[in-house]
Amino acid sequence: MADVEAAGIFAVPERQGRGPRPAYSRAQITEAAVRIADADGLEAASMRRIAAELGTGAMSLYRYVPSRDDLIELMYDHVVGTLEVPARPTGDWRADLRLVARNTRAMWLAHPWVADLHRARPVFGPNQLRITEFGLGALDVGIPVDDILTLVNMLNGYVIATVRTEIEWERERRRTGMTMRDWMRRSSPYVQQLLDSGEHPMLTRVVKDAALPHMSPDDQFAYGLERVLDCIASCM
Repeated sequence: MADVEAAGIFAVPERQGRGPRPAYSRAQITEAAVRIADADGLEAASMRRIAAELGTGAMSLYRYVPSRDDLIELMYDHVVGTLEVPARPTGDWRADLRLVARNTRAMWLAHPWVADLHRARPVFGPNQLRITEFGLGALDVGIPVDDILTLVNMLNGYVIATVRTEIEWERERRRTGMTMRDWMRRSSPYVQQLLDSGEHPMLTRVVKDAALPHMSPDDQFAYGLERVLDCIASCM
């Protein structure tokens, strides 16, 4: 039993043994949880709130989803299921990885509560397996499998770090009413003091020469993504 628990909810059959037909499915509970999290954040997706939406008691849902961790695994796999990729890699690894990266960003932005998840243990949900197989398979072009893992992890790291920051900036904007441009404008007197000191040459270059901070989020993401793909190409 411990091995099954370590493997997570996907290792446990939804219906075990005989008995009356279940009143709910994991999918119904998961979809309700995702709707709540999309509207009010991850913490709002409690069993009590989900049960109220489904018109039942909170305790009854634990027969279907035993724990909060199980619920979050189901929720995450559900939203990963919105990523559209071909059934198998196309043979153009760069285009395939670009597609996964862009679709992953779109999924996070549509479900910003995903940014609050910090998970190290792999989870073998069906949708996550589908995307993992596609991403790793895209780089299965004759290089060692350890290189495939390292390069895909590098790409994932870029996507996650960039989109998490994008979501945090949006939350900050909602909290303060201040956009990135507002912040840059208000910070400019202090930044000018830093530049005038002559002690921060790289900051001076960024302020005077960098185009990236002035790009739209879409363009910033695309620019960085192409640089990461260039790095992957150099390792192949």
